[in-house]
Amino acid sequence: MNEKYSVEIISPDKTILKEDATEVVIPSFEGEIGILKDHIPLITFLRPGLIKINSDSKKIFFVEEGTVEFVENKLLILTSTAKFLTDLDKNILDELINGAVKDLSNTNLTDKDKYLLTHKLETLKNINLKTF
Repeated sequence: MNEKYSVEIISPDKTILKEDATEVVIPSFEGEIGILKDHIPLITFLRPGLIKINSDSKKIFFVEEGTVEFVENKLLILTSTAKFLTDLDKNILDELINGAVKDLSNTNLTDKDKYLLTHKLETLKNINLKTF
């Protein structure tokens, strides 16, 4: 029995990924959501975190924002910030972490901005600890 479904990650200028997967875990505002074949229809927003795709191999992407739609066993992720985890070297991670720390020091942030920046910083620090 085939337990795979279609997954597509699209940025404004290109298709980042298009393949079949058995499971995808996305970071949403509600928390991490695991999506298997025949999941109920879903539309949600991404928060900063990791998208984990299980297919013939495991692929992990860092995202800051985006939208997700799952319907009729087709998962569509629209984001301008998806980066393969393997493409994030120490210099890029340090730059992203320093930028998030600087942005968090702004006293005029909304609660939503603080929430998003906190998740971004936490995710980046965890990536930094695990990969370097």
